[in-house]
Amino acid sequence: MRKIRTILGDIEPNKLGFTYTHEHLICSPPAWKLTQDPDLELSEVEKAIEELKRFYSFGGRSLVEGTTIDYGRDVERLRTIAEQSPVHIIVTTGFNKSSYYPSWIKEKTIDDLAELFVTEITRGIGNTSLKAGQIKVGSSYNIITKDEEKVTRAAARAQKITGAPIWVHTENGTMGLEQIKILREEGADLTKVAIGHSDRNPDPSYHLSILKTGAYISFDQIGKIKYHSDNLRVDLIKNVLAHGYEDRLLISGDMARKSYFTSYGGGPGFEFIINRFVNRLIEESFSERVVYKIFIDNPANFLQF
Repeated sequence: MRKIRTILGDIEPNKLGFTYTHEHLICSPPAWKLTQDPDLELSEVEKAIEELKRFYSFGGRSLVEGTTIDYGRDVERLRTIAEQSPVHIIVTTGFNKSSYYPSWIKEKTIDDLAELFVTEITRGIGNTSLKAGQIKVGSSYNIITKDEEKVTRAAARAQKITGAPIWVHTENGTMGLEQIKILREEGADLTKVAIGHSDRNPDPSYHLSILKTGAYISFDQIGKIKYHSDNLRVDLIKNVLAHGYEDRLLISGDMARKSYFTSYGGGPGFEFIINRFVNRLIEESFSERVVYKIFIDNPANFLQF
């Protein structure tokens, strides 16, 4: 039977509901990064619970927590959050990008890392019984380092064993096709791969090239006007739909800073997409059926294995 693996156990895909497919609740980047940018640390369980309750009050039901091993993942605190909030939480195994990697990555083989991912998906993370529901890999700006390639190949091998979906971090929307090439070489199921941060690279032709491989495309910077206007993002979404790929699109906000959380005194908060951006799509003549597919059907199809 196909299932979606949440931190509190497996659920049926039809139980997922309205879903954000790339967010962060608890994370702590490496010390050197926090020294540069302390806003990136999300450490308060109560703030995360408050944010999730606001999300739920507007109709949100599930969220993929994208924090990786090298970005300060803390499954014990995530379990507490999941137990005290009404939202399903899917947690992540894998790594972000090589500048964040722990030093021991260099010593590991592809199969060593694949075994780690498989263990965290099928048996549990660390000494817990808490299991990951997706694998995450990443690449750097305009390059894929040797270690990033190793991690990507490991993810593909782990996917072949578990069937778990793979979510790909791209730096500023670069190297998505190159990551797909590596995954394809390892025999990954590209229909269970999502290329993240693609709206950071607002090139409609590039997006179609990704979609033609069978992969999902993730527009997950909604509401971040410092990068691009949401008007541009709406146009990018229209391009995807116009070419018949409405079933391969994932949308989220990647609210990975204190200054983005309403509960920390910032904004636009987790309610922005479900409460405002969805209304924007309806006003732009998107049908309710398409909105339902993007935020409910597509996440359920991507996450189930």
